[in-house]
Amino acid sequence: MPEIARFYGIIIKLFFGDHPPAHFHAVYGEHVGLFNIESLEMIEGDLPNRAKKLVLEWASTYKGDLKEMWESQEFHKLPPLE
Repeated sequence: MPEIARFYGIIIKLFFGDHPPAHFHAVYGEHVGLFNIESLEMIEGDLPNRAKKLVLEWASTYKGDLKEMWESQEFHKLPPLE
C-alpha cells in the first residue's frame, strides 16, 4: 500500500484498485482508520480523536488530490499537515 503522506506519527496510505467506496487508510501506531474520500467520514477503525481530527484537517486540504489519485490510480506523495 503506497504511502501518500506522513505527519505527527500518522501515515496516510492508499490501495489502488481497493474495494469501493473510494477511501484511504490512516495508521497511527497500532490504530487504523479507513476514511471515505468523498464524505471524509471515518467508515471503519479505532483512531484516537486527536489523530482523527488531524487526519480530517489534512484530508480536507487534499480531498481533490485523493479523489484524482483513486480514479487515475497514479501515485504521488502529498505534503504533510503543517
